[in-house]
Amino acid sequence: MKVAIDVSAIPAQPAGAGIYVLRVVEALAANGAVDLELVARADDGERWKVLAPDAEVRAVAPRSRPLRLLWEQVAGPALARNADVWHGPHYTMPMLAWTPRVVTVHDLTFFDHPEWHESNKVQFFRRMIRWSTRHADVIVCVSERTAGRLRELLTPEAPVIVASHGVDHDRFVPAGDDAVLEPLGLDGPFVAFVGTIEPRKNVPALVEAVARLDPSVRLVLAGQDGWGVREVDAAIAEHGMGDRVVRLGYVDDAVIPALFRRAAAVAYPAFEEGFGLPALEALACGAALVTTSGSPMEDVVEDAAVVVPPGDNHALTEALRTLLAGGPDVERLRTRGPEVAAAHTWARSAERHLEAYRLASAS
Repeated sequence: MKVAIDVSAIPAQPAGAGIYVLRVVEALAANGAVDLELVARADDGERWKVLAPDAEVRAVAPRSRPLRLLWEQVAGPALARNADVWHGPHYTMPMLAWTPRVVTVHDLTFFDHPEWHESNKVQFFRRMIRWSTRHADVIVCVSERTAGRLRELLTPEAPVIVASHGVDHDRFVPAGDDAVLEPLGLDGPFVAFVGTIEPRKNVPALVEAVARLDPSVRLVLAGQDGWGVREVDAAIAEHGMGDRVVRLGYVDDAVIPALFRRAAAVAYPAFEEGFGLPALEALACGAALVTTSGSPMEDVVEDAAVVVPPGDNHALTEALRTLLAGGPDVERLRTRGPEVAAAHTWARSAERHLEAYRLASAS
Protein backbone atom coordinates (compact mmCIF):
# COMPACT_ATOMS: atom_id res chain seq x y z
CA MET A 1 0.00 0.00 0.00
CA LYS A 2 1.26 3.46 -0.89
CA VAL A 3 0.33 6.21 1.57
CA ALA A 4 0.82 9.88 0.70
CA ILE A 5 1.15 12.12 3.76
CA ASP A 6 0.92 15.89 3.39
CA VAL A 7 3.71 17.15 5.66
CA SER A 8 3.81 20.63 4.15
CA ALA A 9 2.27 22.36 7.20
CA ILE A 10 5.17 21.51 9.51
CA PRO A 11 7.29 24.58 10.30
CA ALA A 12 11.06 24.64 10.64
CA GLN A 13 10.62 24.86 14.42
CA PRO A 14 7.87 22.29 15.08
CA ALA A 15 5.79 22.01 18.23
CA GLY A 16 2.59 20.21 19.18
CA ALA A 17 0.96 18.90 16.00
CA GLY A 18 4.25 19.34 14.15
CA ILE A 19 6.05 17.01 16.54
CA TYR A 20 3.20 14.51 16.07
CA VAL A 21 3.68 14.47 12.29
CA LEU A 22 7.46 14.18 12.50
CA ARG A 23 7.40 11.29 14.96
CA VAL A 24 4.58 9.39 13.23
CA VAL A 25 6.34 9.61 9.87
CA GLU A 26 9.57 8.41 11.50
CA ALA A 27 7.75 5.50 13.16
CA LEU A 28 5.91 4.54 9.96
CA ALA A 29 9.19 4.56 8.07
CA ALA A 30 10.75 2.29 10.70
CA ASN A 31 7.73 -0.02 10.61
CA GLY A 32 8.01 -0.54 6.86
CA ALA A 33 4.44 -1.83 6.45
CA VAL A 34 3.54 0.78 3.82
CA ASP A 35 5.33 2.71 1.10
CA LEU A 36 5.46 6.37 2.06
CA GLU A 37 5.18 9.36 -0.22
CA LEU A 38 5.76 12.61 1.65
CA VAL A 39 4.42 15.82 0.14
CA ALA A 40 6.58 18.59 1.60
CA ARG A 41 7.27 22.28 1.16
CA ALA A 42 9.63 23.17 -1.68
CA ASP A 43 12.36 24.17 0.80
CA ASP A 44 11.96 21.28 3.23
CA GLY A 45 12.69 18.02 1.43
CA GLU A 46 16.00 17.23 3.13
CA ARG A 47 14.50 16.98 6.63
CA TRP A 48 12.04 14.33 5.50
CA LYS A 49 14.67 12.35 3.60
CA VAL A 50 16.61 12.07 6.86
CA LEU A 51 13.54 10.96 8.86
CA ALA A 52 12.29 8.52 6.24
CA PRO A 53 15.21 7.54 3.95
CA ASP A 54 13.18 5.04 1.92
CA ALA A 55 10.20 7.33 1.38
CA GLU A 56 9.52 9.17 -1.84
CA VAL A 57 9.74 12.88 -0.95
CA ARG A 58 8.01 15.35 -3.22
CA ALA A 59 9.09 18.81 -2.10
CA VAL A 60 6.63 20.82 -4.15
CA ALA A 61 4.29 22.77 -1.82
CA PRO A 62 4.60 26.58 -1.48
CA ARG A 63 6.15 28.02 1.66
CA SER A 64 3.48 30.55 2.67
CA ARG A 65 0.40 29.24 4.52
CA PRO A 66 -2.28 30.88 2.30
CA LEU A 67 -0.63 29.64 -0.89
CA ARG A 68 -0.06 26.21 0.60
CA LEU A 69 -3.71 25.81 1.58
CA LEU A 70 -4.78 26.88 -1.91
CA TRP A 71 -2.19 24.57 -3.45
CA GLU A 72 -3.55 21.65 -1.41
CA GLN A 73 -6.92 22.00 -3.13
CA VAL A 74 -5.57 22.70 -6.64
CA ALA A 75 -2.60 20.31 -6.85
CA GLY A 76 -3.51 17.83 -4.12
CA PRO A 77 -6.02 15.77 -6.14
CA ALA A 78 -3.45 14.98 -8.85
CA LEU A 79 -0.85 14.02 -6.26
CA ALA A 80 -3.35 11.86 -4.41
CA ARG A 81 -3.99 9.79 -7.55
CA ASN A 82 -0.49 8.35 -7.21
CA ALA A 83 -1.31 6.82 -3.81
CA ASP A 84 -3.68 4.24 -2.36
CA VAL A 85 -4.44 6.50 0.64
CA TRP A 86 -3.98 10.22 1.28
CA HIS A 87 -3.41 11.40 4.85
CA GLY A 88 -3.99 15.02 5.84
CA PRO A 89 -2.44 15.14 9.35
CA HIS A 90 -3.54 18.68 10.17
CA TYR A 91 -7.35 19.01 9.82
CA THR A 92 -7.51 19.47 6.01
CA MET A 93 -7.40 17.39 2.84
CA PRO A 94 -8.02 17.89 -0.91
CA MET A 95 -11.73 18.27 -1.53
CA LEU A 96 -11.77 16.88 -5.07
CA ALA A 97 -9.53 13.87 -4.63
CA TRP A 98 -11.06 10.46 -5.29
CA THR A 99 -8.31 8.60 -3.47
CA PRO A 100 -9.39 7.25 -0.04
CA ARG A 101 -8.57 9.93 2.52
CA VAL A 102 -7.62 9.98 6.19
CA VAL A 103 -7.64 13.21 8.19
CA THR A 104 -6.31 13.94 11.68
CA VAL A 105 -8.36 16.16 13.99
CA HIS A 106 -6.23 17.28 16.93
CA ASP A 107 -8.88 19.18 18.90
CA LEU A 108 -12.17 21.06 18.48
CA THR A 109 -11.14 24.37 20.03
CA PHE A 110 -11.82 26.25 16.80
CA PHE A 111 -15.48 25.55 17.63
CA ASP A 112 -15.48 25.51 21.43
CA HIS A 113 -13.01 28.34 22.11
CA PRO A 114 -12.50 30.55 19.06
CA GLU A 115 -11.06 33.23 21.36
CA TRP A 116 -7.95 31.08 21.72
CA HIS A 117 -7.12 31.42 18.01
CA GLU A 118 -6.36 34.16 15.54
CA SER A 119 -9.66 35.29 14.07
CA ASN A 120 -8.55 34.77 10.46
CA LYS A 121 -7.98 31.07 11.16
CA VAL A 122 -11.24 30.32 12.96
CA GLN A 123 -13.72 30.51 10.09
CA PHE A 124 -11.40 28.72 7.68
CA PHE A 125 -10.66 25.80 9.97
CA ARG A 126 -14.26 25.49 11.11
CA ARG A 127 -15.33 25.05 7.50
CA MET A 128 -12.50 22.68 6.66
CA ILE A 129 -12.93 20.51 9.76
CA ARG A 130 -16.67 20.21 9.07
CA TRP A 131 -16.00 19.29 5.44
CA SER A 132 -13.10 16.94 6.18
CA THR A 133 -14.93 14.99 8.87
CA ARG A 134 -17.94 14.67 6.58
CA HIS A 135 -15.98 13.36 3.59
CA ALA A 136 -12.95 11.54 5.02
CA ASP A 137 -12.98 7.76 4.79
CA VAL A 138 -11.36 7.51 8.25
CA ILE A 139 -10.74 10.13 10.94
CA VAL A 140 -7.78 9.99 13.34
CA CYS A 141 -8.06 11.69 16.73
CA VAL A 142 -5.15 11.96 19.14
CA SER A 143 -7.12 11.27 22.35
CA GLU A 144 -10.36 9.68 23.46
CA ARG A 145 -11.61 13.06 24.70
CA THR A 146 -11.05 14.64 21.29
CA ALA A 147 -12.80 11.71 19.62
CA GLY A 148 -15.75 12.02 22.01
CA ARG A 149 -16.09 15.74 21.41
CA LEU A 150 -15.86 15.21 17.65
CA ARG A 151 -18.74 12.73 17.78
CA GLU A 152 -20.84 15.12 19.89
CA LEU A 153 -20.21 18.18 17.76
CA LEU A 154 -19.99 16.94 14.18
CA THR A 155 -21.49 13.39 14.26
CA PRO A 156 -19.14 11.93 11.64
CA GLU A 157 -20.21 8.82 9.73
CA ALA A 158 -16.66 7.61 9.04
CA PRO A 159 -14.78 5.39 11.51
CA VAL A 160 -12.83 7.30 14.17
CA ILE A 161 -9.46 5.84 15.17
CA VAL A 162 -7.78 7.09 18.35
CA ALA A 163 -4.01 7.19 17.91
CA SER A 164 -2.45 8.60 21.05
CA HIS A 165 0.88 10.36 20.97
CA GLY A 166 4.04 8.60 22.03
CA VAL A 167 7.32 9.53 23.67
CA ASP A 168 10.80 9.47 22.21
CA HIS A 169 12.18 7.18 24.92
CA ASP A 170 15.74 7.64 23.66
CA ARG A 171 15.59 11.33 24.61
CA PHE A 172 13.08 11.61 27.43
CA VAL A 173 14.66 9.57 30.21
CA PRO A 174 14.97 10.13 34.00
CA ALA A 175 18.76 10.35 33.97
CA GLY A 176 21.01 12.03 31.46
CA ASP A 177 23.73 14.57 30.82
CA ASP A 178 22.23 17.97 31.62
CA ALA A 179 25.37 19.97 30.84
CA VAL A 180 23.41 21.61 28.02
CA LEU A 181 21.73 23.77 30.70
CA GLU A 182 25.00 25.24 32.03
CA PRO A 183 25.13 28.18 29.58
CA LEU A 184 21.58 29.15 30.56
CA GLY A 185 22.51 30.02 34.15
CA LEU A 186 19.58 28.23 35.72
CA ASP A 187 20.85 28.14 39.28
CA GLY A 188 18.44 27.64 42.16
CA PRO A 189 14.95 26.13 42.09
CA PHE A 190 12.71 26.76 39.10
CA VAL A 191 9.34 25.79 37.68
CA ALA A 192 9.49 24.81 34.00
CA PHE A 193 6.88 25.24 31.30
CA VAL A 194 7.46 23.86 27.79
CA GLY A 195 5.16 24.68 24.89
CA THR A 196 4.12 27.38 22.47
CA ILE A 197 3.03 30.41 24.47
CA GLU A 198 -0.57 31.03 23.42
CA PRO A 199 -3.88 31.74 25.21
CA ARG A 200 -5.02 28.17 25.81
CA LYS A 201 -1.79 27.32 27.67
CA ASN A 202 -2.84 29.60 30.57
CA VAL A 203 0.69 30.90 31.10
CA PRO A 204 -0.44 34.18 32.77
CA ALA A 205 -1.94 32.10 35.59
CA LEU A 206 1.35 30.25 35.94
CA VAL A 207 3.20 33.57 36.22
CA GLU A 208 0.80 34.60 39.00
CA ALA A 209 1.16 31.27 40.79
CA VAL A 210 4.97 31.39 40.80
CA ALA A 211 4.82 35.00 41.99
CA ARG A 212 3.15 33.73 45.17
CA LEU A 213 5.94 31.25 45.89
CA ASP A 214 9.21 31.89 47.65
CA PRO A 215 11.14 34.65 45.81
CA SER A 216 14.02 32.26 45.20
CA VAL A 217 11.87 30.24 42.77
CA ARG A 218 12.05 31.26 39.13
CA LEU A 219 9.80 30.41 36.20
CA VAL A 220 11.45 29.12 33.02
CA LEU A 221 9.39 29.35 29.83
CA ALA A 222 10.67 27.27 26.92
CA GLY A 223 8.79 27.60 23.66
CA GLN A 224 8.23 30.03 20.86
CA ASP A 225 5.91 33.00 21.25
CA GLY A 226 2.57 32.33 19.62
CA TRP A 227 -0.51 34.45 19.22
CA GLY A 228 -1.66 36.28 22.37
CA VAL A 229 1.73 36.52 24.06
CA ARG A 230 1.02 40.09 25.21
CA GLU A 231 -1.11 38.70 28.05
CA VAL A 232 1.96 36.93 29.37
CA ASP A 233 4.00 40.12 29.15
CA ALA A 234 1.25 41.94 31.06
CA ALA A 235 1.16 39.28 33.80
CA ILE A 236 4.93 39.45 34.24
CA ALA A 237 4.74 43.23 34.64
CA GLU A 238 1.68 43.13 36.92
CA HIS A 239 3.25 40.68 39.36
CA GLY A 240 6.73 42.17 39.30
CA MET A 241 8.21 38.99 37.85
CA GLY A 242 10.64 40.53 35.37
CA ASP A 243 13.67 39.25 37.29
CA ARG A 244 12.18 35.84 38.04
CA VAL A 245 10.94 34.77 34.60
CA VAL A 246 13.46 33.27 32.19
CA ARG A 247 12.19 33.14 28.61
CA LEU A 248 14.27 30.77 26.54
CA GLY A 249 12.20 30.86 23.37
CA TYR A 250 12.41 27.87 21.04
CA VAL A 251 15.13 25.54 22.33
CA ASP A 252 17.15 22.68 20.87
CA ASP A 253 15.82 19.17 21.32
CA ALA A 254 18.48 18.33 23.91
CA VAL A 255 17.40 21.16 26.20
CA ILE A 256 13.83 20.04 26.84
CA PRO A 257 14.49 16.72 28.65
CA ALA A 258 17.27 18.40 30.62
CA LEU A 259 14.84 21.11 31.74
CA PHE A 260 12.31 18.50 32.84
CA ARG A 261 14.93 16.62 34.84
CA ARG A 262 16.43 19.71 36.46
CA ALA A 263 13.17 21.51 37.32
CA ALA A 264 11.90 21.48 40.88
CA ALA A 265 8.46 21.23 39.30
CA VAL A 266 7.00 21.19 35.79
CA ALA A 267 3.70 22.92 35.09
CA TYR A 268 1.40 22.37 32.14
CA PRO A 269 -1.76 24.28 33.18
CA ALA A 270 -3.45 24.43 29.76
CA PHE A 271 -7.19 25.01 29.72
CA GLU A 272 -7.64 22.39 27.00
CA GLU A 273 -5.54 20.33 24.61
CA GLY A 274 -5.98 17.67 22.00
CA PHE A 275 -3.40 15.60 23.85
CA GLY A 276 -0.83 17.67 25.78
CA LEU A 277 2.42 16.01 24.74
CA PRO A 278 4.77 18.01 27.02
CA ALA A 279 3.00 16.58 30.07
CA LEU A 280 3.75 13.04 28.92
CA GLU A 281 7.34 13.87 28.04
CA ALA A 282 7.83 15.42 31.50
CA LEU A 283 6.61 12.19 33.12
CA ALA A 284 9.10 10.18 31.07
CA CYS A 285 11.88 12.31 32.57
CA GLY A 286 10.71 11.69 36.14
CA ALA A 287 9.50 15.26 36.62
CA ALA A 288 7.24 16.42 39.45
CA LEU A 289 4.32 17.55 37.30
CA VAL A 290 1.14 19.56 37.80
CA THR A 291 -1.39 19.70 34.97
CA THR A 292 -5.10 20.18 34.35
CA SER A 293 -8.03 18.01 35.39
CA GLY A 294 -10.90 17.28 33.03
CA SER A 295 -8.48 17.17 30.09
CA PRO A 296 -6.59 14.62 27.97
CA MET A 297 -3.58 15.36 30.20
CA GLU A 298 -5.44 13.98 33.23
CA ASP A 299 -6.16 10.78 31.30
CA VAL A 300 -2.53 10.41 30.22
CA VAL A 301 -0.80 11.09 33.55
CA GLU A 302 -2.96 8.64 35.52
CA ASP A 303 -1.69 8.78 39.13
CA ALA A 304 1.76 10.16 38.29
CA ALA A 305 1.03 13.90 38.59
CA VAL A 306 -0.96 16.45 40.52
CA VAL A 307 -4.01 17.70 38.63
CA VAL A 308 -5.88 20.92 39.35
CA PRO A 309 -9.05 22.42 37.86
CA PRO A 310 -8.39 24.59 34.79
CA GLY A 311 -8.33 28.25 35.72
CA ASP A 312 -8.08 27.65 39.48
CA ASN A 313 -5.05 29.81 40.23
CA HIS A 314 -5.11 29.11 43.95
CA ALA A 315 -5.06 25.35 43.38
CA LEU A 316 -2.21 25.75 40.89
CA THR A 317 -0.19 27.74 43.45
CA GLU A 318 -0.76 25.17 46.21
CA ALA A 319 0.12 22.28 43.90
CA LEU A 320 3.39 23.94 42.98
CA ARG A 321 4.11 24.65 46.64
CA THR A 322 3.57 20.96 47.44
CA LEU A 323 5.83 19.79 44.64
CA LEU A 324 8.57 22.24 45.59
CA ALA A 325 8.48 21.05 49.20
CA GLY A 326 9.38 17.53 48.10
CA GLY A 327 8.93 14.54 50.37
CA PRO A 328 7.89 10.90 49.92
CA ASP A 329 4.70 11.69 47.97
CA VAL A 330 6.60 13.78 45.45
CA GLU A 331 9.28 11.13 45.11
CA ARG A 332 6.54 8.60 44.42
CA LEU A 333 5.29 10.81 41.56
CA ARG A 334 8.79 11.09 40.14
CA THR A 335 9.17 7.30 40.22
CA ARG A 336 5.72 6.63 38.83
CA GLY A 337 6.04 9.05 35.88
CA PRO A 338 8.44 6.97 33.75
CA GLU A 339 6.34 3.87 34.43
CA VAL A 340 3.22 5.57 33.06
CA ALA A 341 5.07 7.09 30.11
CA ALA A 342 6.58 3.74 29.12
CA ALA A 343 3.20 2.59 27.76
CA HIS A 344 3.18 5.43 25.20
CA THR A 345 5.36 4.90 22.14
CA TRP A 346 5.37 6.34 18.64
CA ALA A 347 5.59 2.79 17.30
CA ARG A 348 2.21 2.07 18.89
CA SER A 349 0.82 5.30 17.45
CA ALA A 350 2.08 4.26 14.02
CA GLU A 351 0.24 0.94 14.33
CA ARG A 352 -3.02 2.81 14.94
CA HIS A 353 -2.36 4.94 11.87
CA LEU A 354 -1.75 1.79 9.83
CA GLU A 355 -5.14 0.55 10.99
CA ALA A 356 -6.68 3.79 9.74
CA TYR A 357 -4.98 3.43 6.35
CA ARG A 358 -6.17 -0.15 5.97
CA LEU A 359 -9.72 0.83 6.80
CA ALA A 360 -9.61 3.71 4.33
CA SER A 361 -8.18 1.62 1.50
CA ALA A 362 -10.91 -0.97 1.99
CA SER A 363 -13.74 1.62 1.95
